[in-house]
Amino acid sequence: MSTGVDPQELPPGLALAWGLPAKTSKLGRTPSQSVEQVVEAAVELADADGFAALSMPKLAKKLGLTANAIYRYVRSRDELLVLVAETGWGPAPDLVSGADRWRTAATTWTRSMIDRCDVHPWLVDLPVRGAPVTPNLLRWTEVILESLTGAGLSPKEAIQCALLLDVYARRTADMRRDLRQSNAGSVKSTTVQDFLLPLLHEHGYPLVAALMTSNEYSDDIDDNDVTFGLTLILDGIDGLLSGNKPHHTTDPAG
Repeated sequence: MSTGVDPQELPPGLALAWGLPAKTSKLGRTPSQSVEQVVEAAVELADADGFAALSMPKLAKKLGLTANAIYRYVRSRDELLVLVAETGWGPAPDLVSGADRWRTAATTWTRSMIDRCDVHPWLVDLPVRGAPVTPNLLRWTEVILESLTGAGLSPKEAIQCALLLDVYARRTADMRRDLRQSNAGSVKSTTVQDFLLPLLHEHGYPLVAALMTSNEYSDDIDDNDVTFGLTLILDGIDGLLSGNKPHHTTDPAG
């Protein structure tokens, strides 16, 4: 399908993400790879070695291509990042429908984002350069907007709430990733606590000391922590929905 727009005039990766081939030189050998294979290899690199592995030279080496040949498939690293983001996030989750089930839908959506970042931790490192414009990312946006507008929010309110949930999911996933990869000693360690507790009391940290003593001061983010934060956000959205409902008053003369 042609959109009537020259792909060369579009932002990097946009045409390829929508399955529209970008113009390439017809000179040289027949391509040995497809764009899909190149993106798949890039995702494998990132899964194995993190965001820093997403370089054109490393990708060319993995595919057995020359440094120049990789540009037959993707024009730049910026284009590559758009395509790996589209593949990494993948299809949007299926959400329950119904105006009274928006909380379940929003919870599923947010937790699905966190889960995708657990599968591909480098997703949280990808630069966010604007609103979603590629198919999968737009579908993630569309399904949460359907749930929130169906519950009674305006489209503007819905996109603002979706952004809040998005930021919460990304930041939570980022912190979980960092903690998993950290080699720092745990604050739950007996050695660490024996060292810290006297200092906390001496230097005026009584609340932290009380939490540590009761084993409630932790360097983990568990499911209860995720649920607590998400519940507060959803309660805020619930308040916004309540404020949108018309208030019926009784005519005192009636």
